Amino acid sequence: MAMARYLITGIAGFIGSTLAGELLKRGEKVRGVDNFSTGNKENLAELSGEIDFGEADLLDLDAMKLACSGVDYVLHQAAIPSVPKSVLDPIGSNRTNVDGTVNLLVAARDAKVKRVVYAASSSAYGDTPTLPKHEDMTPDPISPYAVAKLTGEHYMTSFYRCYGLETVSLRYFNIFGPRQDPSSPYSGVLAKFITQMLKGQQPTIFGDGEQSRDFTYVDNAVEANLLACKAPGEQVAGKVFNVATGQRVTLNETFKLLQGLTSYSGSAIHGAERGGDIKHSLADISLAEKHLGYKPKVNFEEGLRRTVGWYREQIAGDRH
Repeated sequence: MAMARYLITGIAGFIGSTLAGELLKRGEKVRGVDNFSTGNKENLAELSGEIDFGEADLLDLDAMKLACSGVDYVLHQAAIPSVPKSVLDPIGSNRTNVDGTVNLLVAARDAKVKRVVYAASSSAYGDTPTLPKHEDMTPDPISPYAVAKLTGEHYMTSFYRCYGLETVSLRYFNIFGPRQDPSSPYSGVLAKFITQMLKGQQPTIFGDGEQSRDFTYVDNAVEANLLACKAPGEQVAGKVFNVATGQRVTLNETFKLLQGLTSYSGSAIHGAERGGDIKHSLADISLAEKHLGYKPKVNFEEGLRRTVGWYREQIAGDRH
């Protein structure tokens, strides 16, 4: 059996690089593109020589056609993944997250790839009070980012319906883990909390801290992507699946857990709530379990432990 070839967009990102590492471990061929707008060159250093990498932009159709040629599966992780940034620059968010996604789909269709798996977002659900969120709910996106990511899902489904290109959209719920960039003002709350607390700096919780998230360790998202490539087309093509743990935890609870893991004894500062933020998020993952065979293997506390360990090493390395 020939090895499959995977194209990862946004391969220098936190999820993209983790996906690449796992595929290489499984003996697959990996090609990647990134324009380094949010990706980090250091994430690729760990994969050097093992991947076929091209610095390219989703908006460059010719580059996308080249990237898709001879590829079996496309794992589309590239995006400007930020709610606050999209609120400041809705045009830029739309250009990358919508126009870029359409470009990639056209290239994948023309190259006759087997399947495109798309990193969709739980932000599509908006702030409806119903929990847990299930895929049949009417989307109600709040931020321009959420609108753009949802638009990408609709494009995925339409390319399946119109052209027969198999697509699967995975709605990620608050993915966290090693290699997430804590330095950006838009980065995930856990990356920020962890690095600040390890350095003895006081973290800020926006709002009262009672907002809750279905925090999902990155290895679970990686597993879902690889399952989505191989699941039977008649069960998954053109469809959308939640990728999460089915558990939620508040920011205040998370802060307490992190105090134990980081030995940070101080308190948190409470800032004003942020615009576009969602109060509660919790996924129903039964569809992904049924059709993808997905089961979250790493729970929240174990994921936090691994993540803190990784950042602790990074910070120690920076001091030398």
